[in-house]
Amino acid sequence: MIISLNWLKEYINLDGISLDEIVDKITTSGLEVEEVIDKASELKNIVIGKVEETKKHPNADRLSVCKVSDGENIFNVVCGAPNVKAGQTVAFAKVGAIIPNGKFEIKDAKIRGEKSSGMICAEDELGFSDDHEGIMVL
Repeated sequence: MIISLNWLKEYINLDGISLDEIVDKITTSGLEVEEVIDKASELKNIVIGKVEETKKHPNADRLSVCKVSDGENIFNVVCGAPNVKAGQTVAFAKVGAIIPNGKFEIKDAKIRGEKSSGMICAEDELGFSDDHEGIMVL
């Protein structure tokens, strides 16, 4: 059985108790903890971003060149999603992020001659669902 720590917190006050202590208490109560999966660590360097601007990629019919803000900096990002628009709040993988579904690292790249410093993510890329119709708009 898989149990979410957030679900457990709905029933038990876990303030000030470490994950190791929780696992120990569950184990000593007679239940087996097979593994602990820390989903938050899988999303390191993936932040909430805002698409400030989009324009058609000059060298590709199905790509857009976007300006994405993380609240501190503006990043140039090439995006292939058909639903990307200025003003959207999105899941933004910064350079150095590891994308959970494919376990690949985001790096600075040139895509058809345009610099791309990050990736606007779809739900399936983050492991949230199987949906890959376009980017995940928050």
